[in-house]
Amino acid sequence: MSPRPIAFTGARLVDPETGYDGPGALIASGGRIGEVTHEAGFDALSSDIRIVDAAGALLCPGLIDLRVKTGEPGSEPKETLKSAARAAAAGGVTSIVDQPDTDPTIDDPAVADFILRRARDIELVHVYPAGAATKGLKGVGMAEIGLMREAGCVYVTNADRPIADSRVMRRVLAYAGGLGVLVAHRPADPWLTDGACATESEFSGRLGLASEPVAAETIMIERDIALVALTGARLMVDQVSAAAPLESLARAKGRGLPIIATASINHLTFNELDIGDYRTFCKLIPPLRAEADRAALVEALASGLVDIVVSAHAPAPPEDKRLPYGEAAPGAIGLETLLPALLTLCHEGHVPLARLIHAVTLAPARAIGLSAGRLAAGAPADLALCDIHAPRLIDADALLSKSKNSPFDGRRLQGRVLMTLVDGRVVFEAG
Repeated sequence: MSPRPIAFTGARLVDPETGYDGPGALIASGGRIGEVTHEAGFDALSSDIRIVDAAGALLCPGLIDLRVKTGEPGSEPKETLKSAARAAAAGGVTSIVDQPDTDPTIDDPAVADFILRRARDIELVHVYPAGAATKGLKGVGMAEIGLMREAGCVYVTNADRPIADSRVMRRVLAYAGGLGVLVAHRPADPWLTDGACATESEFSGRLGLASEPVAAETIMIERDIALVALTGARLMVDQVSAAAPLESLARAKGRGLPIIATASINHLTFNELDIGDYRTFCKLIPPLRAEADRAALVEALASGLVDIVVSAHAPAPPEDKRLPYGEAAPGAIGLETLLPALLTLCHEGHVPLARLIHAVTLAPARAIGLSAGRLAAGAPADLALCDIHAPRLIDADALLSKSKNSPFDGRRLQGRVLMTLVDGRVVFEAG
């Protein structure tokens, strides 16, 4: 049964495809965007259409989050696909890509099929699996990339386990490239990062924390760039986090290599000082960097050097976080706070709103071959309506994720999602 058509009037439309940012109205019908106008409303609407007066609120494509961890299958107490989907809908996120480090690993078409079937049963947001680049994420033998692509995996990755063996990485890139499959890889030299829980600096030294140098990221990016030049494969640099690797990335893009890069909202928002008195909610992979690195990331996002922003949603229950800093599990939830945290960069005047929306809608859609991420007739009616000025005090206990490990807990942000549509269906409505 088709959802009831909805007309949004009096909205502030931001269309990443055209760059339009201004007043407008939109009709969602039959799971698609039916009509878009840059006027405040429509002359005449039939009685069967639900009319929503946006009252100047932002109406944009639903967010697409390319890096989300859940606990299903294998670790459901952390997060289930349903709880992650509910959190995504509440955050204006209409599509998520599930990471392959589940139990069992998504290195087999049957596991990918399980993820897709569960998502269809839940009927909330779109869920796409990412396939493992190597069997069991062990970095030794290449996984069945072709079969996983046929099963619905939108890219392959080794999640948080870098592929240290350059020969294996070359084979992954060459094989995936031949199939047109995107490869995502987190740049980290495993020998320089082994046992580390903070970035190497005077601050981490005073705290007595095992640390890793930024060079660990730069070294791996340089190697991966060389392998992309050798194979011609598409590479997504997974969560660049510091200024020095950005220089390598700029040179690679200047050469025309098929490389895109993501940054997490955490590294755009926090720096190493936010660790404070061993605050484990701020223990992340990669670790939080210096303020100069954070500022460089924001500038790179504004210029387009960083293409995509991800939540890096990684749930962890209290028993995994309430431990000494070095022993605590890394990661933070972020699906519900992605948009308001991102809006901070707009409110502070660092990045234009249209550029921010592009980085979480059209850019990730193009990266994985989706037709979403734009406000155009015929495009999927995946939409987010948000009051970008609404003040919000983040209470981790009130977030919908099963785990509550949010570094934004207690932080004041601006931006509240009012309504989320997926294929024209209302999957979240405030109040």
